[in-house]
Amino acid sequence: MHILITGGAGFIGSNLSKALINKAHQITLLDTISPQIHKDGIHSFLVKQLPKEVKLVVGDVCKREDWLKVLPTVDVIVHLAAETGTGQSMYQIEHYSAVNIGGTSLMLDLLTNTTHSVKKVIVASSRAIYGEGTYTNEAGNLVYPAQRNEQDMLKGVFDPIDQDTGKPLQMKLTDETSKIHPTSVYGITKQVQEQLVLTVCGALGIDAIAYRYQNVYGPGQSLTNPYTGILSIFSNLLLNNQAVNIFEDGLESRDFVYIDDVVNATVLGIEHPQPINEAFNIGTGTPTTVMEVAQTLQTLYGTNSPISVTGNFRIGDIRHNAADIRKATEILGYTPKTDFKTGVAAFASWVQEQKPEKSDAFEQSLATMAEKGLLK
Repeated sequence: MHILITGGAGFIGSNLSKALINKAHQITLLDTISPQIHKDGIHSFLVKQLPKEVKLVVGDVCKREDWLKVLPTVDVIVHLAAETGTGQSMYQIEHYSAVNIGGTSLMLDLLTNTTHSVKKVIVASSRAIYGEGTYTNEAGNLVYPAQRNEQDMLKGVFDPIDQDTGKPLQMKLTDETSKIHPTSVYGITKQVQEQLVLTVCGALGIDAIAYRYQNVYGPGQSLTNPYTGILSIFSNLLLNNQAVNIFEDGLESRDFVYIDDVVNATVLGIEHPQPINEAFNIGTGTPTTVMEVAQTLQTLYGTNSPISVTGNFRIGDIRHNAADIRKATEILGYTPKTDFKTGVAAFASWVQEQKPEKSDAFEQSLATMAEKGLLK
């Protein structure tokens, strides 16, 4: 098949390209080569690792003329191109909406109003659409808590609270039937992206899959982007003997899914032979706390950089989230093969080979959020 990957020079796209080339597919990439992700432009690690067989078109999903350069003869679109920083989205609202919603709308407009050969669209959604996700109260009833109360968090109460009893709720794995109620601009744009794709493609008779990726990590992810990837942020700090200051109480958790498992899931969707119009969680189903991440990396790097809990928090962040992946397993045959211990060791080994330089980009990002009242 001829497969177009938007954002294809990014972390997921570049790794996906290699897997698809190995399966003899024809691959075209459309990517802006954003300096926030590709510090060295077209000379970045991610671009240099692209297979020589892929065709890279430097272009913008928000520009009709760039889409028209790459659409002819395409059978499948994997739409990864997006702005992805949860914190950054809270003050770059127009930009995130323009790229994530506008770029997707333009793609679908062209699929509706031009001649093409596209038979399937896969869009990268996010666990962020669930907001605080699924919990249970003391009675065992499902609860979908709203965004956490700022006054509670200022007092050090970080877990979602049962509004009737005042007691902490218990996290459950979040499945695809859970309430969609994002707490960040990024999450809202992802919700709109997936709904646009599933709705319009369904009307056009084009197969469509929305992948609600959890926290994707592994060798090759950007080590310079301060808005995504705590593994990269912590690694830069630890390897440069800087203190790691953890938000909240360090017990907030995420579902970290290794890049190879994400690539495998995406290939399964591309090659799925039956008609489909579905959303799927792609993760591991296992939550890992932020403190565990920091301590694991500290051990792997053998550093004495201090790790401290600050009690600070960012508006728009969630407390916990881990995916129920049974639907992807049952329909697509997806099973994650890399646990966090194995994956983070591979990631840390790769990072040490890169010898990341000391950077104040993360501190600058926090200063910007504090200035705008989004860091407490």
